[in-house]
Amino acid sequence: MLTKVHSGLDPAPGVWWKPAHKAEKVWVGIAFAWCMVLFAMMPLWHWKGGQNPSGIRRRVDPQKFFARTVEFATQYKIGEDRGIPIVAPPAGAEVYLTGMTYQWYPILQLQAGATYRLHMSSLDFNHGFSLYPMNVNFQVVPGYDYALQVTPTAAGDFRIICNEFCGIGHHTMVGRVIVVDGAGKPLADNAHAVIRDREAK
Repeated sequence: MLTKVHSGLDPAPGVWWKPAHKAEKVWVGIAFAWCMVLFAMMPLWHWKGGQNPSGIRRRVDPQKFFARTVEFATQYKIGEDRGIPIVAPPAGAEVYLTGMTYQWYPILQLQAGATYRLHMSSLDFNHGFSLYPMNVNFQVVPGYDYALQVTPTAAGDFRIICNEFCGIGHHTMVGRVIVVDGAGKPLADNAHAVIRDREAK
């Protein structure tokens, strides 16, 4: 006995052409409505939530960007921490930060309430910029300069964590951003103090 083989040209057996059941229509409607809510939340979260700030991304030569970062660090250097310069640019300055295996260069000291243009890029591999304990995350890609206008609002000693695996020393890639008050002193002695202050509010 031969079994008939259906090709793509034959209509599929079943009752798919009959009207959908009422319950099925309800669930399709709920799913569509939820998709519209999520679609609307993307721009709303961008504009009102401030979780995805807009920036300018452009192509750049990694070596030239790092050379500009070194020039920036030399110009505004005020000290060192384990061989990495601590730089304190004036308000409104163009600030440069480079990720590389396995460090962030340089250490930034910014003023609370001042506005800067922060330029971020990578010298070698993809790195993840995560500012702890704040909910700030970016992808730092070699060959691209990601420029972002920033205004620090919470003073303290923050850590930059690489949250994208970049090699065997990935876990040691920790940088610093120091935010000081108008007198040039951190209002909080470390990131944990900032967390306690935020929780108290």
